[in-house]
Amino acid sequence: MIRFLVDTGSDYLPGEMREKKIEFVPLQICIGERNYLDGVELDRAEFYRMLMEKGGFPKTSQPSVAAFEEIFKDVKKKGDEMICILISSTLSGTYQSALMAKEMVDYDKIYLLDSMSATYAIKILTDYGCRLREEKKSAREILEALETLKQKIHIEFIVDTLEYLYRGGRLSKTAATIGTLANIKPVLTLDASGIIKVEEKSLGLSRAYKAIVHKLQRVHPDTGFPVYTLCSYGTENTENLEKALKQAEIPITGRLQIGAAVGTHIGPGAAGVIYVAQ
Repeated sequence: MIRFLVDTGSDYLPGEMREKKIEFVPLQICIGERNYLDGVELDRAEFYRMLMEKGGFPKTSQPSVAAFEEIFKDVKKKGDEMICILISSTLSGTYQSALMAKEMVDYDKIYLLDSMSATYAIKILTDYGCRLREEKKSAREILEALETLKQKIHIEFIVDTLEYLYRGGRLSKTAATIGTLANIKPVLTLDASGIIKVEEKSLGLSRAYKAIVHKLQRVHPDTGFPVYTLCSYGTENTENLEKALKQAEIPITGRLQIGAAVGTHIGPGAAGVIYVAQ
């Protein structure tokens, strides 16, 4: 049997994972003096409530090696195969924890895929992997298809403040200083190596929305895959982005909320879009 494993940086909801038989390991979220297991001890509604009430800048840490090892031992014992689709190794040490656990278990039918991305990029990859499993593709065939697909997934987003990204070490000080300029709203993306970079500097939110729309018009989303808009806490910016996309006749599959693992680094008021390029 082919099994799928993700981390909570994927932002899957628990019910959807149960329905699709997707296993997971939680990242850890530190708020104040306490650590929480994301998606186990802390759901996204509670996370954003605490973020807004307590303020400050939460921190994340990777899952333990033991969390992966326990699952990998079960895979080996049952003679199954497992494809692990994980948050970018440039954003988290999660992939490294999984790699160490795989070496400890010593089982060659566990396959690790560095998504080079985060949040619902992992969902798009995993959903496609589940589809290929239903088509009776082998684990290696699925892995090859996902390696190709991950190169085509794009995320464009804006944040209300770059301070969360900077303090979390996900954006350089030079890039973060753009946010201090009068009314400059940078459009951010994840590059091919999974690093957050400033793609375009826009004067005001309206121009930032237009920049995102123009990017999608140039790239042309693949209609065989979903186009999701994204929000963190608060939907006003996402609603305005959706209006710009609809005016450009770019179809939207749905809106999804970013969870705690990624929300920790982007803060409230973030908005974006994720899609697969042709």
